[in-house]
Amino acid sequence: MSAWKAKRFWKTATVTEAADGYGVELDARPVRTPAKAPLVVPTRALAEEIAREWDSVDDKIDPSKMPYTRSANAAIDKVVRQHAEVARMIADYGDADLVCYRAEAPQELRQRQAEAWDPLLDWADSALRVKLLPVVGVVHFPQDPVALAHLHHRVEALDSWALTAFHDLVSLSGSLVIGFAALHDLHPAETLWGLSRVDETWQQEQWGSDEEALFMASRKESDFLHAKRFYDISRAGAAPRQPRFT
Repeated sequence: MSAWKAKRFWKTATVTEAADGYGVELDARPVRTPAKAPLVVPTRALAEEIAREWDSVDDKIDPSKMPYTRSANAAIDKVVRQHAEVARMIADYGDADLVCYRAEAPQELRQRQAEAWDPLLDWADSALRVKLLPVVGVVHFPQDPVALAHLHHRVEALDSWALTAFHDLVSLSGSLVIGFAALHDLHPAETLWGLSRVDETWQQEQWGSDEEALFMASRKESDFLHAKRFYDISRAGAAPRQPRFT
């Protein structure tokens, strides 16, 4: 039996101003999150994306086709309520960051990893003031506790909208450094995603890839690019929310 889906009952979706941001109304009925909280977002740009998603519904509501609505729901219903827990979970990636773990062989793969990831570690050292050390092999190598504490502090300082996007940027790429590089616009999001896929690209070149693997890779890339876009438009026109570190 197919899952029941709510049908479209509204004619138009419009953006409205709220005391602490912008909401979306469906024929003057405010949109709420699954937890019944008002869906109020920090910028008009984000509210407009959400309104477009609701306007695009044909007959039945399909959350899989409404990524901005889903991300806003996650920010309001989950991250706002569990900010500290989410921040700690994501910050822990720093102790096993993708860009720190290098292959033992072959030499060509080692060179590709170094060319892709060494500049990211150099950037983290200069921009984030965090020095993470590369290691050879897959056995966990603990990083400097002072560096990890600094990374935790940076993650915890993100507001709930930024943290919602950052969660996906980091978990999809496997790298806290790449996540921060995305927030700081070090490279275009497409380039950063490619840097997170060095190992997978190498394997694909050696052994080929099947249709399912290509589909999953494409879906993850789409989710990564969406997370970056969600971060950007959650700040467009809003007062700066991200603290500056010295």
